[in-house]
Amino acid sequence: MKRRWQEIAVLKSPIGKPMQTLSIYRVGQIAVGLAFAWSSSLSHAALFEDDEARKAILDLRQRVETVRQAADASEKRQTSEASKILEENSQLRRSMLDIQGQIEAAKQDLAKLRGQNEQLARDLADLQRRQKDLLMGVEDRFKKFEPVKVTVDGKEFTAEPAEKRDFEAALAVFRKGDFPAAQSLLFDFLKRNPGSGYAPSAFFWLGNAQYATRDYKEAIANFKAVVSQASDHLKAPEALLSVANCYAELKDNRSARRTLDELIKVYPQSDAAVAGKERLSRLK
Repeated sequence: MKRRWQEIAVLKSPIGKPMQTLSIYRVGQIAVGLAFAWSSSLSHAALFEDDEARKAILDLRQRVETVRQAADASEKRQTSEASKILEENSQLRRSMLDIQGQIEAAKQDLAKLRGQNEQLARDLADLQRRQKDLLMGVEDRFKKFEPVKVTVDGKEFTAEPAEKRDFEAALAVFRKGDFPAAQSLLFDFLKRNPGSGYAPSAFFWLGNAQYATRDYKEAIANFKAVVSQASDHLKAPEALLSVANCYAELKDNRSARRTLDELIKVYPQSDAAVAGKERLSRLK
């Protein structure tokens, strides 16, 4: 600054020599002018700096506003996205709850189906058992009607179940000593089953029942039927001996002896032939 005032106070000539010294008044005027110029320069500089500051402030405000708007937009976007996510999560939870409910319902239905299957299995087992019992019952009933093999008085043959039952029932009555009832049962049996394998035995026992009731003529006919139908029957020799006894009871000794002779001749090895020889000796 001191140097600045020296330059103002001393003026040099164009040739480099100092000019005359200026008056104090002039120097003052010059100083005031210089001060004013300097002040104006500072004022212009301050004005320039204020414009720059305002411009910077405005620019800063613009950037802040831009950032704020961007932040608001981002916040809105994030809020929207968050709301969307929350809604999606809510829908997902509802869907999961719905699926869970469906799963529980399916479990209940499955449990019901299992119970029904178990019941059906039990019902099926019961049905199969009943069918088996029914089939066994049917088989048993059919067996009652199926022919069976029997052996009576040394003869083996096939007989119907009813045929076997009726013969055994009649024979049981005979063995009880109810000869009239036995005659009726045996006669009915022979009438229903004329070709039965039981026939020779039925004729034999019918003859015995008639002999017991002293129906000798009918007894003779039935005893002879044994021999005529089955001469090889186990009861045939005994039937001939019974015929001879019937003749003797009728006082027909001649027919009795003829019958005994036939017995001894046809069945010489039988017990009935031995008894017939003894009986024949008494008739003479």
